[in-house]
Amino acid sequence: MASVDIEIATRKYSLACRDGEEAHLRTVAAIVDRKARDAGGALGNLSEARQLLYASLLLADELKERREGGGGPVEAEPDPAIADALERLAERMETLAARLERGHEAP
Repeated sequence: MASVDIEIATRKYSLACRDGEEAHLRTVAAIVDRKARDAGGALGNLSEARQLLYASLLLADELKERREGGGGPVEAEPDPAIADALERLAERMETLAARLERGHEAP
């Protein structure tokens, strides 16, 4: 099992992945980072959870448009495996953002 260091929205993460998938993980992490930065730039000062939530929603929106034949601003022809991985990542990030939001709410 390999380990990859990535950065998303100025936060560093160390993730495990299968041997040989390091470049793939770095590529999809760069996409998520770009979307998180876009969200932060467009919407101003966001909490980390909200920035990741909006990044997830932007990615999910692009995937949905692509699947419906609307094209969308995808930089290259998407690999179905990458699209599926991004969709799963978006769902996980939405769940994480919801958990983080609940943790920051006053009791």
